Parts: sequence; C-alpha cells; structure tokens
Amino acid sequence: MTASDSEGRLGEEFFTPGSASFTEFLAAHRPELLPTRRPFPDGVRAAPDRFPHGTTVLALTYRDGVMIAGDRRATMGNLIAQRDLEKVHPADHHTAVAFAGSVGLALDMVKLYQVELVHFEKVEGIPMTLGAKANRLAGMIRQNLGQAMQGLAVVPLLAGYDPAAPEGRRGRIFSFDVAGGLYEKRDFHADGSGSPYARGALKKLFRPGMDRRESALAALQALYDAADDDSATGGPDISRRIFPIVSVITEEGFERLPEQETEQLSREMVEQRRSRPDGPNATP
Repeated sequence: MTASDSEGRLGEEFFTPGSASFTEFLAAHRPELLPTRRPFPDGVRAAPDRFPHGTTVLALTYRDGVMIAGDRRATMGNLIAQRDLEKVHPADHHTAVAFAGSVGLALDMVKLYQVELVHFEKVEGIPMTLGAKANRLAGMIRQNLGQAMQGLAVVPLLAGYDPAAPEGRRGRIFSFDVAGGLYEKRDFHADGSGSPYARGALKKLFRPGMDRRESALAALQALYDAADDDSATGGPDISRRIFPIVSVITEEGFERLPEQETEQLSREMVEQRRSRPDGPNATP
C-alpha cells in the first residue's frame, strides 16, 4: 500500500491513464490479486481428487432469447464435494456465464469478469457489445493457461441477448477451450464431463421457436441424461429438494427461474421418466 492508501486516499495508479480493462489494471498494479497466477511451482500438477470440480452446463436458444442451465454437483475424484453448487451466474444485465472445471478458480474468474464488465462501462460510458464480452472472457481464460496446464482448468460457457443481432438470432452462445479459443455455437451447446450426453439429448429435443417452458424441460431432460451416464453430474435430488439452476436472458434482462418453477418442471420430468426411462423421442 502507498502512503496515500494508508491515509484513506486513492493512490496515484488510480489517476494514471490506461485501458478500460480492470484485469489489465490489476496485472499492472496488484498482480497478486489475479486468480490466474500459478498456485504451484513449474512441473507440479494438481491431484485430480484434491480439488472440487464442477461438471455439466448447457445453453440453448429459444423464442424469447437464450436459456442457460447447470447441474449442482461438484466432485473430488470419486467423492461428491458439494451437492448444491451454483454454476450459473449473471455477468451483467444481458449476459450470463456458467462454468465447468476447478470450482475455486472458476468462482474467482466469474467475479473478476463481472467487475471487468462494470469497470468498462463506467470508464467508457457504454456497455461492451456481446462479441467484445466474449473476447474479453477468452482473454481471461488465456491468462489462466498456466494453471490449466497444472490441472486446474476452467471452462466457462457464455450466453447473452444481443439487441444488435437480427430478429430471431438475438440469443447467442459462446464456448471456449482451456487455451482461450472462442467458438460461437448455433442453437445449443454443453460443456463439462457430462456434455456429450447433454448435447446428444439436445440434438433430439431442440427445435427453433420453443417457448420458455418447452426449453426449460429440454434443458432439464438433457441434464438428466448427462447424470444418467456421467457419475460426476448430479440429477434432480428430490429428497433434498436440490434442482438444477435454469436461467433465461431476454430483452428484459437476466432472470433465474424461481425455485418453485424449476422444482415443478423437474418433478414432472422425473414422473415422465418412470414410463420412459430413456427420455422422450425426437419431435417430428
């Protein structure tokens, strides 16, 4: 801390011209606060059963925008580390981010990303475009490459409502690889250990123009299929009343579906599975 900090005044770094990136500001003045610094010496890898990992998240477009959802389980090897983890978070009013991978680093990255978007808007006076938000998150992931190579990877999934996009295509989905590669996905996508099964379910259930209820049921069915084949993914926990998190982003902004609505849809889906364990067939 500088002398001015100890006296309750801002240091000179706060008045030095620079970019509108809060991450770059931290890197220049307080790099030790960045979650992307390496926790281990070179050549050391994290044991896979010593740190909690989040698993399956997904997103799909629907009639009013885009929906993003995630299961609630975190695992450490073959142990369940947490049953009610929240993997879906608003990034700003029209953007949300979900994550798979190392839980502690992912939560820190989400918080930093939220501040990054607010900081940019305060400095520039306008919000970032959705494409710029995706690129900024890709840059943050790229800074985390050293930790990813040590076994502490974070794989976020970004979804947002883009008012500048053509009508009917305003819900947009972006996925990333551990090196910061950015890929825009059409219609739907899933990440995490259960993602192959979730994507397989969405391939048969997704159709353009679905309403909110149809989309939420499709997301819940996909997460159920992921949990059915991937032990690291958690399905609806009826006895504990722990259900997946489902959120939507529309012209009105981000909204997390109320717990009562998610529970009702989850119970309806589980009841359907009693007569059709492998889930519904594709819609003609």
